[in-house]
Amino acid sequence: MSKILVLNGPNLNLLGTRQPEVYGNTTLKMIEEACTRHGEKRGLKVTCGQSNHEGALIDAIHAARKEQDGIVLNAGAYTHTSVAIMDAISSAQVPVVEVHLSNIHARETFRHKSFIAPVAIGQICGFGARGYTLALDALAAYLQGETLG
Repeated sequence: MSKILVLNGPNLNLLGTRQPEVYGNTTLKMIEEACTRHGEKRGLKVTCGQSNHEGALIDAIHAARKEQDGIVLNAGAYTHTSVAIMDAISSAQVPVVEVHLSNIHARETFRHKSFIAPVAIGQICGFGARGYTLALDALAAYLQGETLG
């Protein structure tokens, strides 16, 4: 059974109440529960985490090197600013699927640049909370050696 970390960054703890017109009404707890259930169906052991602090996210990525087979990461605003998280992903050598609730490419120009994308195996954005289960499916396929591209 592959172990997957679903890791969420800043402000995602406010899902369900934060800008529902952009991020929807689904809470982070609901997303985590859906990921756990979906993971079980796919033969994945899903662990979830969230932090508003860049260093805590980096620590979780580093810890995943020894504990996880892959990461589904929504780094929130750090996606567009954090070279440190990008370096942590490169250093951890754990496959990462980047996920975003909204389509970051259809939003403000500053959101179009992702520091995560160059070190991720793929990016899923614009499908709301469903993006997380899509990311789990993609990661499971990758771990099973399926060709994704």
